[in-house]
Amino acid sequence: MGSWLSKEIEPTSAHFTYLVLSIFLLTYAFFSDFIRNRLHLSEPPLATLVGILFGPRILDVLNPETWGWADTVTQEAARVVVSLQVFSVGVELPKAYFTRHWKSIGMLLVPVMTYSWLVTAGFVYAVLGIDWSTSLIISACLAPTDPVLAAAVLQGSKFSARVPRRLRHMLSAESGCNDGTSFPFLYAGLLIFMKGSTGQIMRDWFLSTILWQCTLGLTVGLVIGHFANRALRIAERRDWIDTSSFLAFYILLALLSVGIGSILGLDDFLVAFGAGTGFAWDGWFANKTKTTDLPNILDLLLNSSMFVYFGAIIPWRMFVPREDITPFITPGKLIALLALILCFRRIPIVLLLKPLIPDIRTYREALFCGHFGPMGVGGLFLVIEARAVLETGESIPLPHPPKHHPNRPQIETLWAVVTFILLGSTFVHGCSVAAISLAGHFMRDKGERAPLLAGEEEGLGGMVHEGGGGESEPSVSGDED
Repeated sequence: MGSWLSKEIEPTSAHFTYLVLSIFLLTYAFFSDFIRNRLHLSEPPLATLVGILFGPRILDVLNPETWGWADTVTQEAARVVVSLQVFSVGVELPKAYFTRHWKSIGMLLVPVMTYSWLVTAGFVYAVLGIDWSTSLIISACLAPTDPVLAAAVLQGSKFSARVPRRLRHMLSAESGCNDGTSFPFLYAGLLIFMKGSTGQIMRDWFLSTILWQCTLGLTVGLVIGHFANRALRIAERRDWIDTSSFLAFYILLALLSVGIGSILGLDDFLVAFGAGTGFAWDGWFANKTKTTDLPNILDLLLNSSMFVYFGAIIPWRMFVPREDITPFITPGKLIALLALILCFRRIPIVLLLKPLIPDIRTYREALFCGHFGPMGVGGLFLVIEARAVLETGESIPLPHPPKHHPNRPQIETLWAVVTFILLGSTFVHGCSVAAISLAGHFMRDKGERAPLLAGEEEGLGGMVHEGGGGESEPSVSGDED
């Protein structure tokens, strides 16, 4: 009996993965409203905790290495998840959003990102004592805000309703754009590391990164989105398409943009964001689907799964000194670096530029926007891209980092530092809503507190919520201004 039963049961690592992941997602789904609106927690930190708990570090149930894990898997998983999220951002923004808010987004994408890149590189250089070019590469992976983490806080919760709508739109638009606009910073650091002539570096950077990857990528995405919108309108008007296929079109178009962008060597994220923006520019599609909650479904299934995966692949052994490769990496230095980055990567520059960012009306709003710059799955993709270039000179990585490679110290430093900072940001930013809600609760007089702990629902203090401040934009792109 026992031998027969043992032959029937197939407890492989992949099968345990299906079991653990589905149990987590089902449990979260059962208590999603309580977790998001009472505990004020989002999916990413919880999913990461599940990945750590069941990963090879503790229970060793979710061990990607046993079912063919490779850097190529991580790269493609992150590419798809981030591209779907930035496409979603483009669709969900108010119609023709950038014609009215280009100045605010431009300030966040150019001076704020440039400052974040340079100041983070300075911290990495000072704390770890590594070369400047490697510091620039690391900081480029950490410069953008992550659309996955941003969506987990800015959408679908009672807390998000307490933030002025214009700030939610601005931060969502920034997160949708800046994963793509981080490529010029990344390749600037990589080209400097390769130590070509200054003229050659500038020429390659401008032609390959600025013109081909970014400018052409965004243009191709806008064209794809525009013509997809026209085609879907015709199909819907002539009754060629049913309801389920109409909704599936959303995801399929995002995947199409990823496929075109990656094959042509364009900036995948800008192609996807451009496609989403062009597709929903007139608000027609968002108005048709605004009751379907497609973004929230994507968050639960894909984004949570990605953070479970991230928790399972965290390289814990790299966070301690290894004399032959990275003797300068210690837990204390990594924690100090995380604290410096969280405090000074965005907050000072957003406070300084507040008068020049029209959508930020008060310094409390500037502080909130400066703090809320999470780093996540987008940084994971960028660090794999950087490792690939250092390993092979191309954007396709080797399955695993080579053990005998002249760039091995830089490759392993990148992976250790970036994953540690992403881990810290996931928990700090993922739990910051709870911290803000609790602080706001206890700062009130006892008679003014909500009956439930941190249960306040009115707008956050120190922010403009009316009179063209918080309600000047439609809730979805299909609504009228």
